[in-house]
Amino acid sequence: MVKIGIIGGSGLDDPEILKDAKDIAVDTPYGKPSSPLKLGKINDVEVILLARHGREHTIPPTQINYRANIQALKDQGCSHILATTACGSLREEIERGDLVILDQFIDFTRFRKISFFEEFAPGDMKHTPMADPYSKELREILIETANELSLKYHKTGTVVTIEGPRFSTRAESKMFRIWGADVINMSITPETILANEAGIPYAAIAMSTDYDCWKEDEEPVTWEEILEIFGKNVNNVIALLTKTITKIK
Repeated sequence: MVKIGIIGGSGLDDPEILKDAKDIAVDTPYGKPSSPLKLGKINDVEVILLARHGREHTIPPTQINYRANIQALKDQGCSHILATTACGSLREEIERGDLVILDQFIDFTRFRKISFFEEFAPGDMKHTPMADPYSKELREILIETANELSLKYHKTGTVVTIEGPRFSTRAESKMFRIWGADVINMSITPETILANEAGIPYAAIAMSTDYDCWKEDEEPVTWEEILEIFGKNVNNVIALLTKTITKIK
């Protein structure tokens, strides 16, 4: 049975979108997830919404319990996970408000629990393949749907995840560009790794809200700017998600 976990999902808890909604509080062997899970249906598909940073955005990136978030969705029987995130653009052609269907990541975090495997049983070592960390099936559906909706998007993109909550220095931002990163954020990498370890197909939609600080003819990014651009374009993300989930089998 298809049941879609959506992480992030600002605006998707609108009663006009989410039908038969109810909250459930859950626990996991790794602790509690970032927020109660909101269960309901979108276009007759069962969905579970989870607010990555808490419903009031009170949890900084490093303090998110990523393992509990993914485990909670797995325990509820999620067959797929779709994630949304704001990001900074490291490329001129990825403009403010553009969507990026991520296909690769670079992990530049340092202090997070990024694996379920704290020890191996004798003779049972777990080394999860990560060459292509984002589900090909889900990415193809997202790309097809973005075309149908005539959205401005990029069908591939490498995200570098930094520790945060501070933004990058100019030197770091320029280094990430040299490394081949296209966008930058503070949350996607641990989530991606853990979804792969849990065996749940996972895809992420990143919305570009700013140019980080590498672009010296622009003012360095501020949190207020991120919120403004996200607010102007969040309906594109909602439209993409709500149409995509009807195609997942």
